Order: sequence, then structure tokens, then C-alpha cells
Amino acid sequence: MSTWATIELLATQKTDNTWGFTVTTLTPEQRAQYWRRNRNLMIKLMMIWFLVSFVFGILLVDQLNMLRIGGYKLGFWFAQQGSIFVFIGLIFYYVSAMRRLDKEFGLDTE
Repeated sequence: MSTWATIELLATQKTDNTWGFTVTTLTPEQRAQYWRRNRNLMIKLMMIWFLVSFVFGILLVDQLNMLRIGGYKLGFWFAQQGSIFVFIGLIFYYVSAMRRLDKEFGLDTE
């Protein structure tokens, strides 16, 4: 089931303990605000990833190669390892931010 279908299911059902937790009903305004904030978060995180992986790893590689980290040129480091580390960090941040957002809108299941 897709995320949208899951949220739609959660948002349209009345209180029900079928799955062992209480489901919250969202108004259309709350649903729009939830998705707007979710989309804005994803856009910001994707911009950070683009900056680190494409701009630092490809476009600014020559300028960054003048600096060294652990004996390696910084541009090389961003292209090889840095963008992966940042991406993994962004995943953990997204999970944490979405848990807070879900809790704020009463969609958390814990």
C-alpha cells in the first residue's frame, strides 16, 4: 500500500481499534497542511543532497581539491564518500522529522 493510500486510509476512518491503535480523522485543511509540510521538508532535504552530491562533488571539485581531509582531496572525498554520508544522515533526519510531524497531526502509531 502506498504512503498516500495509508494516510488516506488513516485520515478517512473513524476511531477504530482494528490494527491495535486509534486512528485520527483529519480535516481537509489539516490534510493539506500535513502534505504541504511533508513536501517542503522533502524539497529542502533534496536541495541539500543536490548541493553536496552534484555541486560539491562535480561542479566545485577543482576548488575543493585544494583542501585536504584525512590526506585526500576534499572534492574527491565529497564525490566518493561525503555525499553518501550526507544522504544517510538526511534519511535519519527525515525519519525523525516525520515522526514529529505525524505526532503533531495525531497520525503516530506509537
